[in-house]
Amino acid sequence: MTRSDQLRAMSEEHSAHNYHPLPIVIAEADGAWVTDVEGRRYLDMLAAYSAVNFGHRNPRLVEAARRQLERVTLVSRAFDHDQFGPFVTELAELCGKDMVLPMNSGAEAVETALKTARKWGYEVKGVPAGQANIITFDGNFHGRTTTIVSFSTDPDAKDSYGPYTPGFRTVPYGNVAALEAAMDDDTVGVLVEPIQGEAGVNVPPSGFLRAVRELCSARGALMLADEIQAGLGRTGTTFACDHEGVVPDVYILGKALGGGLMPVSAVVADADVLGVFRPGQHGSTFGGNPLACAIGREVVAMLRTGEFQERSRELGAHMHRRLGELSSDLVQEVRGRGLWAGVELHGRARPVSERLMELGVLAKETHETTLRLAPPLVIEREDLDWALDQLETALKG
Repeated sequence: MTRSDQLRAMSEEHSAHNYHPLPIVIAEADGAWVTDVEGRRYLDMLAAYSAVNFGHRNPRLVEAARRQLERVTLVSRAFDHDQFGPFVTELAELCGKDMVLPMNSGAEAVETALKTARKWGYEVKGVPAGQANIITFDGNFHGRTTTIVSFSTDPDAKDSYGPYTPGFRTVPYGNVAALEAAMDDDTVGVLVEPIQGEAGVNVPPSGFLRAVRELCSARGALMLADEIQAGLGRTGTTFACDHEGVVPDVYILGKALGGGLMPVSAVVADADVLGVFRPGQHGSTFGGNPLACAIGREVVAMLRTGEFQERSRELGAHMHRRLGELSSDLVQEVRGRGLWAGVELHGRARPVSERLMELGVLAKETHETTLRLAPPLVIEREDLDWALDQLETALKG
């Protein structure tokens, strides 16, 4: 047996089978490239679902983490530390908001946003106790907690986890009329992905996000934008909402905020929203820890330069031009924005991702027929072109 075979056998025997990974065991990574335990290199065209936007082991981020590791990594929120105030201030400024509530995983940030909307609804809007509702959209993916899967429309994510949490209404993604019909005086929030990632990189119709913003303002509900995958440079702008000039009431951030080094997430809003929390009403032992804040501060500093947004915008336009020229009967549609694409196929995408792996490119399928592409924003143009050449080869079978 190869070393990969041995390690995969251990995983198969002793880990829960909640993932179906490609048959590769990675041992090292740098920039847009990874190396397996046998020493073979692969170009990463997934970037850990946007968590590695700035590349594997980005030198600036590694150095920020190293400096902090030598000082202090955790004190809990029982005490302040010298990275916390600067982190929340700098992230709030990046978002154009007043306040930040740091958490760890993306799902924790979504849960925090849902609690924020309900608490705001009862204490500020005046919704009767227990009557608040939040609107969500079909095809959504916001995490895997029992509350979040309660409004999922994906059977794999939802089935066998009931009884489900009430208080949610789900309408078709991109359908303004359905959203308006679902909203009432007890609606406290609309939770939306500006681009649906897990559903296959689905871009909503032009004007949809503006309409969501206008309806929320008119009906006195919070617009909650889940920018966990779509944000922080992935689509060619700092936030995907920026493409329509929309500013939500609440930004939900994660993945790339941790620089690919550790889980860092946050809910960002103005004081009239996040100000509803009082001591003891919400928290996290690790949320906003010194190491996370030091890394997050460096991420914010890198985004302030605009360099990564520009790379995503320019390389993304090139990638989409090339994807649009693919000469394969297998390709049904290409969706996406920036360095993010969903290639919809006539048939299963898994065999294509496996052939790509054999050719030295790592990508992953979603929902059977969509191949997702989301390379690190640091990818070189010639490497991107090479990967797209391999994709054309893989599509030929």
